[in-house]
Amino acid sequence: MFQAKSVVMDAAAVSRAIVRIAHEILERNRGAGDIALVGIRTRGIFLAQRLAQTIKEIEGAEVPVGSLDITFYRDDIAINPQPEVQSTDIPFAVDGMHVVLVDDVLFTGRTTRAAMDALMDYGRPATIQLAVLVDRGHRELPVRADYVGKNVPSSPQERVEVRLAEEDSEDAVVIGESA
Repeated sequence: MFQAKSVVMDAAAVSRAIVRIAHEILERNRGAGDIALVGIRTRGIFLAQRLAQTIKEIEGAEVPVGSLDITFYRDDIAINPQPEVQSTDIPFAVDGMHVVLVDDVLFTGRTTRAAMDALMDYGRPATIQLAVLVDRGHRELPVRADYVGKNVPSSPQERVEVRLAEEDSEDAVVIGESA
């Protein structure tokens, strides 16, 4: 059970962060030309879809979107011997693309490492960039996000929960503790 202490981003803040990240992606990559977005399951997929829609509104360009399941690339697979495996769907060639991995929360960096390993099985992108809605610190691996919606200082014992309407019926980022 999750005990919320405070809301650090409401729906308007989430929306503003997505628009800002979309602009930053376009600026860094000089347009939408060779960009592809790949969302890390589960909430990263919804964020990637929102970023693609925002980029379309800004640039008028369709950006391909894929989804990535990293279950078998995780370094803690032995802890959970019966993981829930979902599908990966990357309906485009990643070779030569500027692939932006999209996730909800960046914490230790282990999910991002697993996602990069999984993505490389699909080809050789020109670059891999990372966009996250929340960066909460506490890295265990040398990973940093290229695009961050909000830095949320937290203790390792706290939980940062991203809620998105597609999955949770509201947009918010909440910090709290497991009860």
